[in-house]
Amino acid sequence: MREVGVGLLGLGVVGSGVWELLTRNRDFLARKTGVRLTVRKILIRDPNKPRRASVPREILTTDPREVLEAREVDIVCELMGGIEPARTYLLSALRQGKHVVTANKAVLAEHGPEIFEAAETAGKGLFFEAAVGGGVPIVKTLRESLSANRIRRLTAIVNGTCNYILTRMSEEGLSFEQALREAQERGFAEADPQLDLSGRDSVHKLAILATLAYGSFVPADRIHEEGIIGVDPQDLVFAREFGYCLKLLAIAREEEGRVEVRVHPTLIPEDHVLASVRGAYNGFFLEGDFVGRVFLYGLGAGAEPTASAVVADLLDAARLILSGARPTPILFREAPLSLKPQEEVVSRYYFRFSAVDRPGVLSQISGVLGQHGISIASVIQKGRTEHGPVPIVMLTHEAREKEVRQALAEIDRLEVVVPPTKVLRILEE
Repeated sequence: MREVGVGLLGLGVVGSGVWELLTRNRDFLARKTGVRLTVRKILIRDPNKPRRASVPREILTTDPREVLEAREVDIVCELMGGIEPARTYLLSALRQGKHVVTANKAVLAEHGPEIFEAAETAGKGLFFEAAVGGGVPIVKTLRESLSANRIRRLTAIVNGTCNYILTRMSEEGLSFEQALREAQERGFAEADPQLDLSGRDSVHKLAILATLAYGSFVPADRIHEEGIIGVDPQDLVFAREFGYCLKLLAIAREEEGRVEVRVHPTLIPEDHVLASVRGAYNGFFLEGDFVGRVFLYGLGAGAEPTASAVVADLLDAARLILSGARPTPILFREAPLSLKPQEEVVSRYYFRFSAVDRPGVLSQISGVLGQHGISIASVIQKGRTEHGPVPIVMLTHEAREKEVRQALAEIDRLEVVVPPTKVLRILEE
């Protein structure tokens, strides 16, 4: 039985989950894998802070060098989050000859090439299953199981906070504020949920997934980003009338050598497999040129699911140590990936106009759309109300984003329309 030393950077929610899993399943994992993972040191900020995990005080430290430079630590496991000092610690661990496991999506999405290169230079493994999808093995699926395929499409729900909010708004008729408050009370949303709600968290995850799918680093700042802030319950009602539900999707598609990458709220058919992903769950729908369609589903966050992914990575790192093998580099593509600008993306669209209820309004709106080559597929026009504008809802056939933006800018300047027009893209697969 080979004993492998582990150093943890961070003992928060995920770190505590990792400690509990390693403690509870210690003998089982040893019998199953032939490796005994032993936590040697844990970096914390405040030694006096009450913690969920019951950890021997002698292995706690506030000095990162006691983890990064310790000879008895073979694998450094970073569970701190954020860019710094996590980035500095990861690079230092690799330079010290340690294998590295991280759950940090932000640092990989923002500084991936630097960290990937450092791992390759050091000849050490870099494992990050827990960075995307919590307990769902999407990273290993892309890196290993589907590595023989060209990934034509990747469509995913990668943020449980947003999915929970949209589920509650759709199924219970809650307002955005009510659903957010409930998510925070149940521990599905942070006290400051801006990263989730803005779409930034999903962008970081998509950057990692697209990098793995297409073999070239996809910068987060090249990904179109829209979140769910400002989602209106009435759009969920109209969507249901057309047979759709609303999800925040991370989308990557390859066509004719170019890749489009985008995160935004999207209407999806109610019979689509991703429509069944409710609450705080994640779902990943992939299509490879040989394997066809693949669907993965599970909890995308939380101490236990994320700890499951982290410990699986620790075991993979331990196997590298036992075998003495050199890890496979993460990136091979020499030429940069050709990314399609958002203005060139083609999609179907949902528009909700707030219009003055008078004759000829619909013809004015449809006339502008026609001038820009945008064809209408369906229309719902509500009747007169005593006060204020009435909604006119349209679904379009496929149109290019550039023409859509130009047309809506012109429509919003019409005297009969109260801007801004609500726009949602529609997923058709």
